[in-house]
This record gives sequence, C-alpha cells and structure tokens, in this order.
Amino acid sequence: MLRIVLALCLSIITTTARAEIDIIEVTSPGGINAWVVEEPSIPFVALEIRFIGGASLDRPGKRGAVNLMTGLIEEGSGDMAAQEFQTAREALAANFGFRASDDTLSISASFLTENQDQALALLRQALNAPTFDQDALDRVRAQVLSGIASDAKDPDSIASAAFNAAAFGDHPYGSPIDGTIESVTALTRDDMFQAYRDTITRDQLYVAVVGDITADTVGPMLDDLLGDLPATGASQPADVAFGLEGGITVIDYDTPQSVALFGHAGMKRDDPDFFAAYIMNQVLGAGGFESRLMTEVREKRGLTYGISTFLVPKFHAEMMLGSVASSNATIAEAIAVTQAEWARMANEGVTPEELASAKTYLTGEYPLRFDGNSAIANIMVGMQTIGLPPEYVVNRNDYIAAVTLDDVNRVAAELLQPDALHFVVVGKPEGLESTQ
Repeated sequence: MLRIVLALCLSIITTTARAEIDIIEVTSPGGINAWVVEEPSIPFVALEIRFIGGASLDRPGKRGAVNLMTGLIEEGSGDMAAQEFQTAREALAANFGFRASDDTLSISASFLTENQDQALALLRQALNAPTFDQDALDRVRAQVLSGIASDAKDPDSIASAAFNAAAFGDHPYGSPIDGTIESVTALTRDDMFQAYRDTITRDQLYVAVVGDITADTVGPMLDDLLGDLPATGASQPADVAFGLEGGITVIDYDTPQSVALFGHAGMKRDDPDFFAAYIMNQVLGAGGFESRLMTEVREKRGLTYGISTFLVPKFHAEMMLGSVASSNATIAEAIAVTQAEWARMANEGVTPEELASAKTYLTGEYPLRFDGNSAIANIMVGMQTIGLPPEYVVNRNDYIAAVTLDDVNRVAAELLQPDALHFVVVGKPEGLESTQ
C-alpha cells in the first residue's frame, strides 16, 4: 500500500483554508488496483469504477450496442426483474449510475456505511449477472430510439454528427454512441451479452473509493465486487487522424437561428505543452465573459448569447473545438469574427495581463472541484485513466504557474490553424455556402 498526502491550498477572499487529500494506492489480493481516500467524518462512501473502451468497442454493424447495454445493467440481474432491483436499491438509499462515452464505461455508486455490504452485494449482482431480459431490452431500446429521433431534429446534434462523420469517417468517433434507428432496432439480447463481455473486464478497469472506509478493507471488497469479471475484453480501437480540412459545411434546416460547430486538430493530453495550450484556450474562448471570443462576438457586436472553445483530447484523437449560435442574418459575421480572432491569437499570442488573469482563475478554481466524496472519486479515477500520478493533485497548479508568456505564444502559433478551421453550420445562414 502506498500512501501519499496531498495538500491543496484554497484561497477564499482573504481567508486561506488548507485541505488535505490522503490518497492511498491499494492493490487487492486478486490484483485489482485502486486509489482510496479515507474520510470517516460522514458515514458515506463513493465508489467510481471506469472501464476503458466504452462505446468505441461497438462491433462492426452494432453501433449503439454498448450504450444500450449500459442502460440495461440495472434493469434486471440475477433472479431480480428491473422493478425488484430498483426497489431493493431504493430501500438501501443507494445510488448507482451507469453511463457510456466514446472512451469509457463508467459506474458510480454511493451508499451509507451502514448499508455498505447490502449495497455492494446488489451492485455485484448487477455487474456480474445482468440478464438483459427481452422486455427490459425492448423498453430501454424504445427510450434510446426516441432520443435518436429527437437528436435528428436538434440543430446542435445535427452539427455534431455531421462534424464527427466528416472528421473521423468509419472510426467509432465518426458516429454517435447511441447508434442509428436501423442499428439499434436490429440489436438482440445476444448483442447485449457480447457488448458486456467486450467492455466490462478487469484488464480495462480503474477504481477510486472515497469516504467512510479503510484502505485495508478496500482490497477484499473489490475482489468480491469485481474479481469474477472476465479477465480480458475487446481490443481497443486504433488511433485516428483528424480528417477534416478547413472550410464551411452548411446543412439546411428550417430554424431562425443557425448553430455552428467548428474546429481542427488538437493536442494530446500528455503533450509537454498541454498546460500552455490550456491557458491559451482559456484566454481565447474557454474563459466565459473574460475570453476574447466572447468579448468580440457578443459584447462588442451582439452577435450571440455565447461562444466557447474546448481542448478535446480523446484517447485516440485530439481536437480543438468551438461552438456558437447566431441568427441566420448574423451567423456569417460571427464566423468571420471568430476566424479573425483565431488568426490574431495565432499571430500575436496573449498579453501579460491575459496570462496573469488566466493563471489566477485556473489555479483558484481547481481546489473547488474537490467538493465531496463523489467529486473526489470521479477526479481520481479520471486521473488514473489518463496516466496521471497521485502527485498531480498537488502539483497541478505549479504546472500552471510555470508556464511562461513565451510558452503560451509559441504554442498558440503552433496549435491554432486559422486556415484549417472547419465550420459545420445548421440553419438557413445568409451569405454562407458550403465550400466542399
């Protein structure tokens, strides 16, 4: 067992509070690794389990299988039907959450210490013995199909689907994790069991536990909960290059306001320059009303209610994205201003004042994320999945502070590619036509 005490300094107005997170690295007798934080002050435990792969492990022709399977995990297991399972969970005042994303399948659980054994037994049953009963499959499938139909009428979802399809083609990133009407309609119980065997396996497993529990008891607990899962699952998908060139794609849709999703290739999370890019993005578009794009597009010109940008380092591809919505009559101007600000940042970089402001915000808000057992467990398991060590928690703000003005401006010139920006616009934009 490795214990690392990590202290976070949190400044609130003129008062400085010091919070310590004591991360204990545990390996169970059966070989399951976990990060544990003992917090006995409240009789409550948060457990976060994450399996690498997620919806990217959908088999060919089975798009949406992992997402649908994830929605079925607590809809019947062992000898319990869905309603029996939910009744048992509610009687224990336990919360379970199951969700799939592009790169992970996540399971969250929280329960009172006094109900820990019963809650974990119920979760173990769900994870180890799902039944995927046909009636539950049909019911949850109908919910998924309703969501797919709704997304087909939502401009933001339309833009996202078109952007990703053009950027990633046949790679799993190129299609929504929900699947299509056709693919989801065709999924069977056998497909659910296959998706389960592909994704919920020990070789893809990361765990964090926070709360009224001791590190000594976590190992046996995890062996009992997760030790009977399959040892190995499906192979991870290959990396994929961002394949969308600069330009504009207009998707005609009858709405008074056009929405635009835009971006180009990004940066890996483990790139040595990631923190410089992170600060640069804060100044450009992630900083809310303090960002350049919000100032230029909204405050000075009144072209939108909001515009923002994001660094998106997925496990197998990297993007830098942004989004904006504006009236059909003004979306062309909003795009032109965005392109100009993208170029200005690439050419001129940030100012010393912008750098200082961004650092102050980013270092000040970080400790606020650790605001409860569930939040801490989620942060810790996320760190594990991207290869960050426990020391990152205390060192992260030092990494931000160490970034220089030259670092940020060099990275801005290298990362930002105004001519490579591609805008997918959904609506009836005036003065805009597809360039490809």
